[in-house]
Amino acid sequence: MAVAAEKSAIAEQRPRLMGEPKRDLSRLGTQVAHQENGVLLAPEVPGTSLRLWVQELLERKRLLALSSICLLIALYADYRCGVYVTFRNTVKVPDLILDRLPSIDLSFLFTYGYMALIVGMFSYPVFRRVRMLHVVALQFSLLLMLRSVFMIFTHIGTPAGEVAVQFPGVFSRFYFENDMFFSGHTAMSFLGFYLFRHSSLRYVYLVGAIVMGIAALFMHVHYSVDVFAAFFMTYASYQMGNAFLRKLDPTYANEEA
Repeated sequence: MAVAAEKSAIAEQRPRLMGEPKRDLSRLGTQVAHQENGVLLAPEVPGTSLRLWVQELLERKRLLALSSICLLIALYADYRCGVYVTFRNTVKVPDLILDRLPSIDLSFLFTYGYMALIVGMFSYPVFRRVRMLHVVALQFSLLLMLRSVFMIFTHIGTPAGEVAVQFPGVFSRFYFENDMFFSGHTAMSFLGFYLFRHSSLRYVYLVGAIVMGIAALFMHVHYSVDVFAAFFMTYASYQMGNAFLRKLDPTYANEEA
């Protein structure tokens, strides 16, 4: 006769033997869990999430310090190179695609949409996965430094028919004229697609990169080669950053997988 009974995944609780110390479950913290229908659930211990957040932050304090220094260096390099290309004598060149596109004012999307993507890129690890905060900062810094170097090689002016853009606050200090190659709006947004590739958030940044590229073309603030090359430059920068992080942090390879 076939037996249609399913074995319970919850072990029986045995009685405590005489002289056996009573276990204090409150001290086990995250090691204690309960089961429901055979599924292991996280314990509901008040303050556990905050303690884990602080613990992961302290475990990576050196990496966070290094990534913060790299970020400051990258921002300084971007500023100096941006000032350099802004005051250089440049020429405007024709573009096969831009010459056929009308100038459309998408400045609100180009400014505030981009700001939201950048703020979200750093906010997500802070509030959701703090252990990858240094990864975001280092990858962002590397891509920013790479763009800073490339923008000073060719003195090409902003395309004809450009739509004026004005960023608010501190973002205005890092928006320059004639910083053509490669498109920072497209590249930085596409970087989020790789950084959050294990999360559904990657689709937001993929769409954001495409939208930023289209907006840059219709506003005539970048040449078409700047937008198209941004995807390839981001991929190359991300792979270089991965190689650096694997040597810097032995646990990165496991977390990446």
